[in-house]
Amino acid sequence: MSSRKHGTPPMKLSTLRAISPVDGRYAGKASALRDVFSEYGLIRHRVLVEVRWLQWLADAPGIAELPPLSPVLKDVLNGIVDKFCSDDAERIKTIEETTNHDVKAVEYFIRERLGKGSDAAALHHFIHFGCTSEDINNLAYALMLRAARDSVVMPQMKELHAKLRSMSRALADTPMLSRTHGQTASPTTLGKELANVAARLSRARGQWSAVSIRGKFNGAVGNYNAHLAAYPDLDWEGICNGFIASLGLEPNTHTTQIEPHDWTAEYAHALMRYDTVLLDFCRDTWGYISLGYFRQRPAGDEIGSSTMPHKVNPIDFENAEGNLGVANALLGHFAGKLPVSRWQRDLSDSTVQRNFGTALAHVLIALQSVGKGLGRLQADSERIAADMAERWEVLGEAVQTVMRRYGIEEPYEKLKELTRGKAVTRERLHAFIATLDIPAEARDRLLAMTPATYTGLAAKLAKDIE
Repeated sequence: MSSRKHGTPPMKLSTLRAISPVDGRYAGKASALRDVFSEYGLIRHRVLVEVRWLQWLADAPGIAELPPLSPVLKDVLNGIVDKFCSDDAERIKTIEETTNHDVKAVEYFIRERLGKGSDAAALHHFIHFGCTSEDINNLAYALMLRAARDSVVMPQMKELHAKLRSMSRALADTPMLSRTHGQTASPTTLGKELANVAARLSRARGQWSAVSIRGKFNGAVGNYNAHLAAYPDLDWEGICNGFIASLGLEPNTHTTQIEPHDWTAEYAHALMRYDTVLLDFCRDTWGYISLGYFRQRPAGDEIGSSTMPHKVNPIDFENAEGNLGVANALLGHFAGKLPVSRWQRDLSDSTVQRNFGTALAHVLIALQSVGKGLGRLQADSERIAADMAERWEVLGEAVQTVMRRYGIEEPYEKLKELTRGKAVTRERLHAFIATLDIPAEARDRLLAMTPATYTGLAAKLAKDIE
């Protein structure tokens, strides 16, 4: 805008000049959120709330000055919402240059679109009736956050879950060495480890999905003051709560001028927990790629290093980790800041809420990166088997537990003496087992066991994942 004041034509918007990577480098990955969280998206949702409130009032009993809507006016109002476009948003921004108030500009836009005919004249005074700007804004943001969750991010989460479930079942029988504290530990299977992540993410996704999205529509300080001044005999609680419910939101009956944002904090915290599980998975997968458990299929002419041509870096999981970190930093700020407001209202929440889209976009980018990374992974069964082949010490747990069953004294201590800090070979372990005073069937079972077969119910659990 400043360049136009100096007579210079405005510079064409380009992703190369975007300040945020969400609208620059990652614009394509975040595009599904653009019509939800952009300035256009916010204006569109404000218009929706204002129009639906006017329609709701026209159907409410007891308002003689607002007659039922004619079929023509119903079509006009529905058209304002259903056909809302960028030109409409631009018109509202133009009006805002005069009003210097973004929500009031929406009211004037709707009045303008209704026209000055006698059938529409009665509606003009009831646009934004009884409302404070925050009645409109809080419902707009509630609808935006619901749309982002249910229609954009949640499908990506479900797609990721399907990939993990498919991989966990396919690799259910691939034994691998566990590493508790980074040290060799009782074996599991690669599929079971993926199933663990799928189960955690599924639970976290369910918790996020279950967060109730709330709204308020009770006037300047939450008491229906203006409503009752105009129509003291109407059930304004019922009318306004019914309107909120008609939008698919849960009414919050006790507020100040603003909806207190407690549900927004719950939404942010629940999403943070999902992100944290996914970030944990990214780091573990990075480690398994480093160990050679997973190989990455090279992507065409992709270059892993500017100087080391052999490299195929785990960039998708690194990218996801970074984006999840940024998302959680923002989500944590939302959860900590938004429920705090001075007295009946301060404006510090307004600029923070405008960053909802940025946080959700970083989550969306991360989900796509993980999905892409999983598509490039291929388990290296030979490398995994070789890592486990000579790790006979991991059977110490099995041997000492069988010894406990049959009452042999100090089983843990005897296995500690045999295995701790020492090279344990098959021959050495079998020689020890041969000395045990246990039933022949138990001894034979231990002698038949190998590190690769000592995986308990891992394969079953991996296949059971839903």
